[in-house]
Amino acid sequence: MNTLDIIKKNNKIVISKKGNFMRIIGGKARGTKLYTLDGNNTRPTLDRVKESMFNIIQNDIQDTVFLDLFSGSGAIGLEAISRGAKKAILCDKSKDAINIIKKNIVKTKFEKQIELYELSYNKVLTNMIKEKIDIIYIDPPYETNFAYEALKIILDRDLITQESTIIVETDREELEKQIENLNVKIVSKRKYGRVYLIFLKRVDEI
Repeated sequence: MNTLDIIKKNNKIVISKKGNFMRIIGGKARGTKLYTLDGNNTRPTLDRVKESMFNIIQNDIQDTVFLDLFSGSGAIGLEAISRGAKKAILCDKSKDAINIIKKNIVKTKFEKQIELYELSYNKVLTNMIKEKIDIIYIDPPYETNFAYEALKIILDRDLITQESTIIVETDREELEKQIENLNVKIVSKRKYGRVYLIFLKRVDEI
């Protein structure tokens, strides 16, 4: 069913009747429709991938601090709050994405539980995070090395504990080889078409 959507046209945010909303698929805000950005600069996580991921971490998400890097529409961080996270930190360097995230925060009424930054992932990880993070979701633009670079900063800055979980959404099989020199281990990997969800835990030694 086609619904109203917010898209980017001629560098402006406009309303369109083409396309579908994303939605919150679980928890207290279940069914809430979310605005998304159209175009090639964002790539929303498919509902089936999102649902699978949250099913895997559902028992661990209650009262956690959740970091959603490369937030796009903010759907993942908002889903985390809906399912019981006490706080979600969202960031995106795109002003258009930030505007959409703000609309979605208001729509879900999660204003008090969201920390939002209009900054690049490396600036947020280097300068803004002042606490240990329980769950980190990394979904960078495909065909970039940002996931590996983000992991290095997270470990160098000691932003996680051995109980924390890092989830990387990627289409790069070579990421597994890259992280062999980092203090993380793969505890699970799931494939959805061309997309991989890789679940990582910190280890003291490699």
